[in-house]
Amino acid sequence: MRVLVADTFEQSGINGLRLAGCDVIFQPDLKDDALRDAIAATQADVLVVRGTSVTGAMLAAGALSLIVRAGAGYNTIDVAAASRRGIYVSNCPGKNAIAVAELAMGFILALDRRIPDGVAELRAGKWNKKEYSKARGVYGRTLGLIGYGNIGKEVAKRALGFGMSVVVWSRRLANGEAQPDLPVAVVHRPEAVAEAADIVSVHVALSKDTRGMLGDDFFSRMKPGAMFINTARGEVVDYAALEKAVKERGIRAGLDVFPGEPAGGTADFVTPLASLPGVYGTHHIGGSTDQAQDAIAAETVRVISAYMTTGSVPNVVNLARVSPASHRLVVRHRDRPGVLAHVFDQLRQGGINVQETENIIFEGAEAAVARINLDGEPAASVMAALRDGNRDILDVRVVPL
Repeated sequence: MRVLVADTFEQSGINGLRLAGCDVIFQPDLKDDALRDAIAATQADVLVVRGTSVTGAMLAAGALSLIVRAGAGYNTIDVAAASRRGIYVSNCPGKNAIAVAELAMGFILALDRRIPDGVAELRAGKWNKKEYSKARGVYGRTLGLIGYGNIGKEVAKRALGFGMSVVVWSRRLANGEAQPDLPVAVVHRPEAVAEAADIVSVHVALSKDTRGMLGDDFFSRMKPGAMFINTARGEVVDYAALEKAVKERGIRAGLDVFPGEPAGGTADFVTPLASLPGVYGTHHIGGSTDQAQDAIAAETVRVISAYMTTGSVPNVVNLARVSPASHRLVVRHRDRPGVLAHVFDQLRQGGINVQETENIIFEGAEAAVARINLDGEPAASVMAALRDGNRDILDVRVVPL
């Protein structure tokens, strides 16, 4: 299997892919037209990226069947275009959770103690113990989490270890679809987090539902002088509203992500927020520890190895959650060549589309049962043709889904 690695990637991952028998093409600086051309020229089966954008035009150029995002998100990949072409999209969820949680906690402590400002003054030759000995402390404070996935849980663990209380909002918890596994309080609206917390930390993925979800109303409910941490995605937050809250309500912010941030490793980048007093920014490096990158590389190898050896893709993100199938055809049959070909041919003639199929073999491999999900109910004539057209069919029935 040919794997094109078109982004920075750990050597341990490249070694692991080669050990698994992959033909690895490592071109970490590819993007835009160069990436499209490389996909076409290499005819790679698998593409591995981190922050590089993958567009529909790139997918049309080659023979890809799997894209792996070596990280937690996948918003830089045109997933809809991949789905239309039958290309799996997978990622590595949770493997950088501890690294991002560590950065979030670093922001909290840095904001409370104003560590970067103190360092800057000391480097400039100024001793100012009178100013920098002032801090509120985080013990006994309330941390509010927007999102409670892998990263949110790791932040909660660390906050509890610092003696903080934790209040959480997530859609799954608010809807009763899951229960927290730590002693945290669950609220049913993001605004309730803003009202309760001394510190808010954001840990939701970027989607059409979360884009711009935290704006003027949210920040107006935060306590004056509270902290706001974003290590998720810049587009989740209305940064103009945050800038207003920093200026007018004394909100202090720690930001690892920004809207429109550069895709490359180095570039000129100016954002008004980063220059404000009480705001500390980093360069979207939340998951960038050696530990996290080694874990992501190992997970990438696992995903590709599983696909190569079993045909199944761990962590796939673009399979249909709701099938258009309305009926299931159940066919008991002798395990002989041509039986399923006869079934599919009759369904084709009847204008019925197959959505999903599984064929289960009984002990001894003499008989099997096929369960075939269909987008409509076969007509009586089709059912009769199925029963009577092949002597190895033992029984046929259809049930609504």
